[in-house]
Amino acid sequence: MDFILAQLECVETREELQRTSEALRDFCGVDHLIYHWVNSNGEQWGCGTYPPDWVQRYIEKGYLKIDPVIQGCYRHFHPVDWKSLDWSGKAVRAFLQDAIDHGIGNQGYSIPIRGPNGQFALFTVSHHASDDDWASFTEANRRDLILLAHYFNHKALELEPGRTPEPAQALSPREVEAITLLAVGYSRAQVADALSISEHTVRVYIESARFKLGALNTTHAVARAMARGLIVV
Repeated sequence: MDFILAQLECVETREELQRTSEALRDFCGVDHLIYHWVNSNGEQWGCGTYPPDWVQRYIEKGYLKIDPVIQGCYRHFHPVDWKSLDWSGKAVRAFLQDAIDHGIGNQGYSIPIRGPNGQFALFTVSHHASDDDWASFTEANRRDLILLAHYFNHKALELEPGRTPEPAQALSPREVEAITLLAVGYSRAQVADALSISEHTVRVYIESARFKLGALNTTHAVARAMARGLIVV
């Protein structure tokens, strides 16, 4: 995961983000990985691995109006497993079968993201699998998928045309030391011992560094620090 976050950090264009979505699909071992957003002006953009003929058919058929995934994610803040949605309507069942026929898969997991200024995005993985196998997959990978979704969205926001990059904040020497030791595998207790400080102080340094890096958690902070050349391991 650290390597993948570092790769995402290096993306500089939407074309590179598209290629990254293809690599992530293969890494996750799923049939498809999709990212789609709508900003406050109603402008839409997306990237991912759905077949072009399915994307075109989705638009032509007006599936947006009946897609339970879209409707379900608008109502939730937490990840949505497609199995938990209502697929009972005739039109909805026909839509699902059409999606399966186009290779989308019978299982899916979508993560809704609400960004700044009214932005709404979805990060989705889909696959063909039994209910039991899919439940095992989502249980094992839920945390990483959420992390990927939000980091993917953060990168997409950076690439939004006309968006002013957020100024980077420098890490203090102690923050650099703490993050570097974590990167090489030290526990927080070992970091505290190595720096001759308390574990509470270590937590303060780590949280401060995480905030400056715009990271979602400690692993994310380490990945961002490495990608930006702030630490060398």
